[in-house]
Amino acid sequence: MPMEKLSLRTEHTEDRTIVHIGGEFDLEAASRMRAALNSLIEQADRRITLDIQQLKYIDSTGIGILISLAKALHARHVSFDVVHIPPHIRKLFDMTGITPFLMKPESSI
Repeated sequence: MPMEKLSLRTEHTEDRTIVHIGGEFDLEAASRMRAALNSLIEQADRRITLDIQQLKYIDSTGIGILISLAKALHARHVSFDVVHIPPHIRKLFDMTGITPFLMKPESSI
């Protein structure tokens, strides 16, 4: 079964930028994702939300990039959260201990 390529779509609302991520977020997709997120970090002036409802797979490289994004946005005092986490990915986030850094109690879109 072939892997589903990473898909990214950015949406701007009044109070936030939402990045919809789908497909496979792995080593192969890392450079593309890092470039897209670095651009967001440089322009960040309001809340950043990652909607990963369509994400099928994430590996340790992808998790590392999410952690780096969270740290960079925190340093810039920009709110960040991840919403619509599929159960199989939520389980991985819970096992690695990163869930509290990615989800905020007020997270909703």
